[in-house]
Amino acid sequence: MAKKDVEDLLIAGGEDKHLRAKYDQPATMEEFVALAATDGYHFTVEELAQVLRESGDVFDKHGNPPKRSIWWT
Repeated sequence: MAKKDVEDLLIAGGEDKHLRAKYDQPATMEEFVALAATDGYHFTVEELAQVLRESGDVFDKHGNPPKRSIWWT
């Protein structure tokens, strides 16, 4: 279930630029996971890292303003 929550959030962020912007703000995976929990997505840092690793995505931000390239479309 937790892996599905990660995937659901990455898909939702790919479809909604406001959600994407909200989740581009946290500096750490821990802050990202805590924010996700407030929106009803329940997963751990380890589960987030596993899904990102399996999909070849990197949590780091890039660009100006800084954004993540983890969102699925």
